[in-house]
Amino acid sequence: MNLSTAESLLTQRVAQAIDGVTPGVVLRAYRRGALLCDCLVGTTHDYYDLASLTKVVFAQQALMRAFDQGLWTAGSRVADYLPVFPQGQIRLVDLMTHTSGMTWWKPFYESIPLDWPLEQKRRWLLDELGRDELTPTSKAVYSDLGFMLLGFVLERMHGRDLLAVWHGLRERAYPDSTLAFSVDNIPTQARARYAPTEDCPWRGKRLQGEVHDDNTWALGGVSAHAGLFGGMEDLAGFGRMLRAQVLGLAGSGVRPATALWCSRRAIDVKDGDWALGFMLPSAARASCGRHLAATSIGHTGFTGTSLWFDPQNDLLVAILSNRVAFGRENRSFIDLRPQLHDWVCELFCPDMPCVR
Repeated sequence: MNLSTAESLLTQRVAQAIDGVTPGVVLRAYRRGALLCDCLVGTTHDYYDLASLTKVVFAQQALMRAFDQGLWTAGSRVADYLPVFPQGQIRLVDLMTHTSGMTWWKPFYESIPLDWPLEQKRRWLLDELGRDELTPTSKAVYSDLGFMLLGFVLERMHGRDLLAVWHGLRERAYPDSTLAFSVDNIPTQARARYAPTEDCPWRGKRLQGEVHDDNTWALGGVSAHAGLFGGMEDLAGFGRMLRAQVLGLAGSGVRPATALWCSRRAIDVKDGDWALGFMLPSAARASCGRHLAATSIGHTGFTGTSLWFDPQNDLLVAILSNRVAFGRENRSFIDLRPQLHDWVCELFCPDMPCVR
């Protein structure tokens, strides 16, 4: 089957599947660095709320580069950067693998004064994170709070505020991209270019170009765990850079040994499926479907975004959608996302086995 026919079939399948699931899907895939498909189905937009993809596009990448600069080691702890933080014994690698014992989420947005300046909000947040009661466990419990804390660690590593840390990374890693935070919840592009997310009851408006994540919005739109906006060119550009890092290609921005360390399994399979900051495919109901190898790395976003790279088969799949436009309780995209990956593999990569 030629690529054009396969793309037409994929587009047809996606169009039939998204009814009631999400207003639209932008999907792009690459095999061995070459474009396989570039599908826009339904109502699509130039820019999307990347949600928790911020964790890998920003925080994980910033930490890898800081590791190469000697700013932290595998044994580094929070206390090395935040000496008075009450849970300073937490290792950075524990935060990256979600095994720190920190609570997964708290409704900070219900308490923080929205009229405070960003610097004052972040001081308040650090105090609140310090009050979190850890639940010691070796098992991974996905935690936004852990990545919020990593944001403060990055600030201390670099001696700059979080937004300046992001701008420094963007200049080095994504110089030609339009990736951006909506600082003070003011979008950098015309609002009509953004995929709308939710008619939010507590904010009293439809969110478009303003971050969907409640806590990030209350904190002024900037965090290490959520808040970035971007288009498919931006996400695919990140994916191609990640591919170069994992495969040890030139121009990846990090040392091959660092990329290898961060992209391989970091905790026992019985405790969860995590590399350092990256998801690994779970044995059951993996978000990347049934065909990507167990060594694949990726991440998902609450709004309906994801990126996965399979180094064994050299396959990259990037997806943007705004499934929360049908309400944050709309869970049907969880079933569609692995199906999208399966269709890409079966239509474009028939040589790939079904591994789950």
